[in-house]
Amino acid sequence: MGEETMVLRVLLRRALAGEELVNVPLHFEAGVLERYRGAPGFSLIRTDSVGRIKKEGGWALDVGIAADETLLHAFAGDLVRLPPEEREHWASFAVALPSSRMFLQMRLAPGACHDDGEPRKWE
Repeated sequence: MGEETMVLRVLLRRALAGEELVNVPLHFEAGVLERYRGAPGFSLIRTDSVGRIKKEGGWALDVGIAADETLLHAFAGDLVRLPPEEREHWASFAVALPSSRMFLQMRLAPGACHDDGEPRKWE
């Protein structure tokens, strides 16, 4: 697991606890589904590119399925409505898309000193 993924997962936990970023899609390894396959009380249905995970008498989560089926994505606003143990499970499968580790760390610890080189014109 890359450092970007670890930082993203911390950020994701904070965002989900605060019920922010409602319509931001977040990405997850498809392995997140293994917990629910064959588990009593859970059902998984899908089309070509959209799926639903449902706990009978409990919650449901709609997800997008990436073309190669290795990644899923769901909206943060839907994820915050899951029980805390489910949010933790999904956060542990979060995937960092190509991103700046420094930018993520700056958001995680905004008051901290971050050395990322001299400011320069962006051309």
